[in-house]
Amino acid sequence: MKIRGIFLAASILTLSIITSAEVYLKETFSDADWEKRWIQSQHRDDLGKFTVSSGNFYADEIESRGLKTSQDAKFYAISTKLNKEFNNTNNDLIVQFSVKHEQNIDCGGGYVKLLPPDFDALSFRGDSPYNIMFGPDICGSVRVVHLIINYKNNNKKLTKQITAPSDQLTHLYTLIIKSDQTYTVLIDNKEEASGKMEVDFNLLPPKEIHDAEAEKPADWDEEPLIPDPDDEKPDDWVDVPRTIPDPKAEKPDDWDDESDGDWEPPHISNPEFKGEWEPKMIENPKYNGTWYTPVIPNPDYKEDKTLHVFNTLYVGFDLWQVKSGTIFDNILITDEIEVAKKFSNETFVKYRDAELEAKRKLDDLETGKTKSESEKTDKEDNLEEDSENDENDDIVDLDVEIGPGGQVKVTKPDDLPPAQDNKSIQESTTTSESSPSPSSTKDENDELDKSFNEFEEEIGIHRKDEL
Repeated sequence: MKIRGIFLAASILTLSIITSAEVYLKETFSDADWEKRWIQSQHRDDLGKFTVSSGNFYADEIESRGLKTSQDAKFYAISTKLNKEFNNTNNDLIVQFSVKHEQNIDCGGGYVKLLPPDFDALSFRGDSPYNIMFGPDICGSVRVVHLIINYKNNNKKLTKQITAPSDQLTHLYTLIIKSDQTYTVLIDNKEEASGKMEVDFNLLPPKEIHDAEAEKPADWDEEPLIPDPDDEKPDDWVDVPRTIPDPKAEKPDDWDDESDGDWEPPHISNPEFKGEWEPKMIENPKYNGTWYTPVIPNPDYKEDKTLHVFNTLYVGFDLWQVKSGTIFDNILITDEIEVAKKFSNETFVKYRDAELEAKRKLDDLETGKTKSESEKTDKEDNLEEDSENDENDDIVDLDVEIGPGGQVKVTKPDDLPPAQDNKSIQESTTTSESSPSPSSTKDENDELDKSFNEFEEEIGIHRKDEL
């Protein structure tokens, strides 16, 4: 009973928060009036055209509709106005939208821009001032999520790296900027980066710096160990060389002092060598540790309690894409994270599995189509090959021999089919209506003999048995 009460209280609190939240933009592109809300830039005549489409695969034909790039190798620039100006001084700022690179994008942007009140929609272009730029950018193997904010008319890029998904499915991008000057980036509701804006965007100089005028004291000792001043070398310690001449070595018999010089025996390790004597090391009683330059307050640092604040009235897409087909959908600008979570559950989460299944079906269909086309091509190739073989079967090769006296002999090939007798012909006739009759077989053989005779007469030769 107590757990149920806690859950009910939490639900009421969440509902209260959502009710008091402000939604500045909620765009789903599910109606036919989207072109009345979105303004195409006119700063150049060859900008790419946006359409609204669900794509080639989708979870729901209506709910999956989004703003789609439709022309390859084009710049795009389009924007819309918020319900009212959004100043986030004392509120959180949440930007959320989905991106579906259905075309398997090779190179192009997929980011959104939050724009100030003095923004001119008709002249929207790449160098138009913006408050925030957020979203994926893919080109070849480079796959990043941009997060750039404008601070005192300078665009400051997030120093952390965020990798963008590169498949053909829908992905949800969420940016949260809180009034305590922290930020969080989510992709598909999973945190990918977070931190303090002041630090991760290098917005302000550091609060503390090293004192450039500080110097290490002359008596500062950084050696942790020193030789023991009371240690003495033992009396029996003899300083001997490390190597000595080999006493067993002998001068070679063929050594010539005059031509080879004075012979010297090779050296070997000295068994009596103990090494060079050094006093043992002890802790340094004057050790001060490693000296570091002291840190002092930075005189150039000034706290800015408004570095997170933006005045936003428009949102737009300013892109370049080589291969078109990206679909943007479910764009949300609000001051309450619970609103963004709820909208995510109603759109992205709700249709995610259905979209994946639709993609699988499309892949299976395309795979089957490719297989069918391949089988059709193979069948046509086989038919063509059989036709060529049939044509070759009609060709009769003549066996021609030239005798010692220059006589030419032409005979029929041994592989010609033998003449059938009447009995075999009759049996063949009863089993197949298409089998040749005895008379027709005889006529064919006579016709073949006649052809041989005509050929022989034409080239002026006689059969061997006639010579």
